[in-house]
Amino acid sequence: MKLTILGSGTSTGVPRLGGEFGAEWGLCDPDEPRNRRTRVSILLQNEAGGTVLVDTPTDLRQQLLACDVHRIDAVFWTHDHADHCHGIDDLRPLRYGRAGPIQGYAASETVRRLRQRFGYVFAGQHGYPTLVTLDNLETVRICEGFGVGHVQMPHGPAQSTGFTFDYNGKTVGYATDFSEITGGMVNLFYGCDVLVVDCLRREPHPTHAHLAMALELVSVTRCKRAVLTHLDKSMDYATLSAEVPEHVSVAYDGMVVDLEELAR
Repeated sequence: MKLTILGSGTSTGVPRLGGEFGAEWGLCDPDEPRNRRTRVSILLQNEAGGTVLVDTPTDLRQQLLACDVHRIDAVFWTHDHADHCHGIDDLRPLRYGRAGPIQGYAASETVRRLRQRFGYVFAGQHGYPTLVTLDNLETVRICEGFGVGHVQMPHGPAQSTGFTFDYNGKTVGYATDFSEITGGMVNLFYGCDVLVVDCLRREPHPTHAHLAMALELVSVTRCKRAVLTHLDKSMDYATLSAEVPEHVSVAYDGMVVDLEELAR
């Protein structure tokens, strides 16, 4: 199984628009390429040929081109906030040449909101085919060879879905956009080979995990390796990398983790 961090930034990306010179880098070194962050998403691939995408962020087209991804078999959405779903139309070219729609899954409330906002994607119209089928997460246990687990996580007043993907005895956990650690989260992510975890900034935030909370989740789940993502402009790659434990890495766009290599 191979994990690719397609995007590692917060909702505005890094650098953020609106600075004095049109790009606001905050504490991030603009000369460090790993500080240039698009909105969060991940890709999972297995040796059976299955390719699964989590979220369709605003920068999806750019991310897939940068990582040379030309096929998606299934999409899982964490929630319906703009930075996680408003790139959904970039799935349209990936429907070309397929015998049927791409599989799509989300929690029931996210399904409702996505259908309301992007009806043409899931039903087709005016002679255009359905791009994605959208089903409730309760209907899926295995998808494209991956075992799938999920849990609802507090995200301020809303909720986000955390996922695990299992293949060939290895597990990747994905926990982004959460503001509290629950027992259900600990149970789902416990013992993951790799846990990708929300880490917006160092100071507490009302709807996201900050550094201390992210490291707490890593500790209580006893995951073998963790990758910090959803990073804002205060989280310089080199500075943060120097202060986290050895088994914790800082995500960057295009980062690849090969789980078979980790086991060697």
